[in-house]
Amino acid sequence: MTSLRQTTFPRQTKRMASVQTPVIPIVSELIRNSPGTISLGQGVVNYGPPNTVTATIERFFNDPNNRLYQPVQGIRALRELLTEKLQNENGILLDNTNRLVVTAGSNMGFMNAVFTITDPGEEVILLTPYYFNHEMAIAIADAKAVCVPTDALFQPQPEAIISAITARTRAIVTISPNNPTGAVYSEEALRTINSICRDYSLYHIHDEAYEYFTYNGAKHFSPGSIAGSAEYTISLFSLSKAYGFAGWRVGYMVLPEHLYLGVKKVQDTNLICAPVISQWAAVGALGAGADYCRKHIEKLSEVRRAVLERLNTVRDLITVVPTQGAFYFFIRINADVDMMALTERLIREFKVAVIPGATFGVRVGCFLRISYGALDPQTVSDGINRLVRGLHAIVGK
Repeated sequence: MTSLRQTTFPRQTKRMASVQTPVIPIVSELIRNSPGTISLGQGVVNYGPPNTVTATIERFFNDPNNRLYQPVQGIRALRELLTEKLQNENGILLDNTNRLVVTAGSNMGFMNAVFTITDPGEEVILLTPYYFNHEMAIAIADAKAVCVPTDALFQPQPEAIISAITARTRAIVTISPNNPTGAVYSEEALRTINSICRDYSLYHIHDEAYEYFTYNGAKHFSPGSIAGSAEYTISLFSLSKAYGFAGWRVGYMVLPEHLYLGVKKVQDTNLICAPVISQWAAVGALGAGADYCRKHIEKLSEVRRAVLERLNTVRDLITVVPTQGAFYFFIRINADVDMMALTERLIREFKVAVIPGATFGVRVGCFLRISYGALDPQTVSDGINRLVRGLHAIVGK
């Protein structure tokens, strides 16, 4: 009998082979092998959720129906609070033109969107530096990420975006405040990109996970609030950062009505609904409101200021764009140094970890992402001092 077997195990699809390996687990393994390392890599905050979540989690346990699956789009109590928040804080009105879906983090919202709006081989425009999970999601969907560089201040370049549009383009992705750069896009820039999407019949996917994290008077703007934009604007939000429960996996998305069924198909297949206990925790967090987040962000702004001052002492070695959002600086090393090799040496020799810029789509020059949000102020200070010493020793020779 002739065997039909054409390959041997293990086998990986070409599609998955094209997906980059997440760098954070790699850096985490380096950290584990170098005890005492201070990590300036993790993109989370150092505070936890408000006490108001306790009562709503108890409410979860007191209702036996909560052990069952809940609606794919999210529990009613949470959707009602989010509807109010979107209108009051973001200027996004939910009506018969758009829909709200609760997701297991904004990453799931992005996956939902990409699988719903793209066919294999179609294109999604990302602005570089990009958030690596966005690029990975596009590859997993068998679509193609088309990268358009931002300017020297990490701001969008509308003409470059227009030049990248082809007949296969399906969406333009923006993130503001930005991961990994910390850049806050102006209302004018976001309105321009949104109008480009309208004129070229594209979707505008806008990630607002860091919406509360702005400094020095910078203003956050939601493109989903633009009149007439509901038909083509997809807005992604997260409670992970602002409310300090990244591991509880709760986000939400606002999408055009005509995409609602497709998104429900994707989410129902993937996990059915966001974890119900986490949704009830989100109800409690929203009860505390944005003021809870802002008081912590005020403290974080002081950490940000101290980090920037320390980085400014090595201006001969690095270029720092003092962006006004999130909790990152994306620094350029003023030398011809391999990013991953530099990262490994900083961990091994100076006990400080950062994230190499290559994972964010930067292929020219040497960039590092520094996060100052995950640690207490003194530990951040110690970590930055180690980074400065390491840069002097490795780059300043």
